Amino acid sequence: MTGAIVAGAAGRMGGRIIHMINEAQGITLAAAFERADSPAVGQDAGQVAGLGELGVPIAPGLEDVIDKGDVIIDFTVHEASLAHAKTASAHKVPMVIGTTGFSMEELDEISSLAASFPCVLAPNMSVGVNLLYKLVDMAARVLGDDYDIEIVEAHHRMKKDAPSGTALQLGRVAAAALDRDLERVGVFERCGQIGERSRTEIGIQTVRAGDIVGEHTVLFGGMGERIELVHKASSRDTFAKGAVRAARWIVGREPGIYNMQDVLGLK
Repeated sequence: MTGAIVAGAAGRMGGRIIHMINEAQGITLAAAFERADSPAVGQDAGQVAGLGELGVPIAPGLEDVIDKGDVIIDFTVHEASLAHAKTASAHKVPMVIGTTGFSMEELDEISSLAASFPCVLAPNMSVGVNLLYKLVDMAARVLGDDYDIEIVEAHHRMKKDAPSGTALQLGRVAAAALDRDLERVGVFERCGQIGERSRTEIGIQTVRAGDIVGEHTVLFGGMGERIELVHKASSRDTFAKGAVRAARWIVGREPGIYNMQDVLGLK
């Protein structure tokens, strides 16, 4: 039985992950923690998540519970996730990170830390979205430079980073398939007299409104036709289920960075 340690246990995703762990086989909630100043510290994680008492009190930090579980699941904020990765590396405890908003420097640091522990790092742990990555790669390779690529993502009004990590990854997948560098060809804003669209640019546009869980559209526009690949999430449970699946998979793996393509066998 895999024992999971859930970061940000009082948050929206933390609560859903606890729910999914409670429903899944082969994994149990071993520990949970929040930031030290959270009012949830000391409360039962199950009660905070709306499940009833589970006998797992919310600790004031990862260091307090690092020895209680086999894997850490983290959907918090990028600064906190990086700090947690440093602790996981020091203790050689596997980790699943679904946090978005990392800078390239932070991602490089996590990759270096992962020399000491196995880590699934994915901006979106939905099975459907990870299948979408594969389909975008296939479409870009088949359609080539004759089709313009545009990505539109929509999320709830509370989301702090833009574009979404998923949209950026979709852009990277498409760019790599066409031997392009998203850092050079990505266009994230259009306004005013912008001139004719270049053949190589990949547009990524952002919508923030209401309680949208997550929607991503990848449009391949050619002359006379267009192809749209769309994924719409109606519940955060799809991300939580993927994270639990990744947590079961990562335990016992060699140190290094993995993604959901590895977990799902899509590589």
